[in-house]
Parts: sequence; C-alpha cells; structure tokens
Amino acid sequence: MISPVLSEEDISLDLVTKGKQSALSKIAVRIARRTGLDEQMVLRGLFDRERVSSTGIGRGVAIPHALLGTISSPVASLTRLAQPIDFEGPDDDPVDLIYTVLWPRSATSAFLPALSQICRLFRASQVREQLRQARSSDEALAILETEPHQEFPPICILPMPGLAL
Repeated sequence: MISPVLSEEDISLDLVTKGKQSALSKIAVRIARRTGLDEQMVLRGLFDRERVSSTGIGRGVAIPHALLGTISSPVASLTRLAQPIDFEGPDDDPVDLIYTVLWPRSATSAFLPALSQICRLFRASQVREQLRQARSSDEALAILETEPHQEFPPICILPMPGLAL
C-alpha cells in the first residue's frame, strides 16, 4: 500500500510551519500542485475531517486524510516538520511526522484497511526514528518500503466518531 501510492516527490523533509493549520495548508498546496487537484478542495477535505477529531495518532505522528469524489486513485504524502507542532493527538506529544492520505470516495471499502496498515507502520518506533533521521526523500521512501509491515502491532488510536471519514 505505501510504495505504490508514495514516491520521492511526495516526501517533504523539514517543512517549516507555524502550526497545524499552516502545516495542513502547505501539505494541501503541495499535493494539489503535484496531482493537478484543486487546492481548495484538498484543503477543505483535510480541514473538514480534522474538525471531526484530530488525526494525530500519538508518538509524534498524524495521519490527516479525506475521502474525495474527484479522484480515482489514492494520493499520499509524507511530511517531516522542521519543528514539532501541536496536533491535539491522544498523548499530547507534538507532531513532526505527517502522512497525508486522499482516498477516492468510490473505493471507500478499501480505505479503512489501508489506513490501518499506515497506522501500524507508524506505530513501529524504529520506523519513526529512522524517518526522523532520514537525510533525503529517497532514504525516507526506502525506510517505508523495506519495513516488514506484518510484524507491526495492530493498534492505532485514531478517533473516528461515527466513522466520519
């Protein structure tokens, strides 16, 4: 799931932001420019989901996501922030790793299993630490591609009241 969706161009290391809204805005602009999607639509999707509850999952990681009717295949980006920011996660740890996912509304049934896999990946402390030390986008991508995903504990605390995706 990670590798086919994510490429080196989708990875941004040491992004400077002023907070959660600034980070989501910069990520939305980057995704929109890269994919040709409407910037405001991407931003609205991410902000709407974030208003339901924080997509911070703890341990310095957030997985903002949105279901969009205008895309036919998943879009993702990985962002490492220059300085951690408050993301209102369950453990109140500031976030410095943000994995953003845009998913086609037409493929909703595959979304939760994919989101679960991403959560499991980021629950592994070695993955988080290696990503924090990565010196380049290709190094970060290699870390994500080489992790044995099936060994991760199946725990992800991502509040989803009423499954408001």
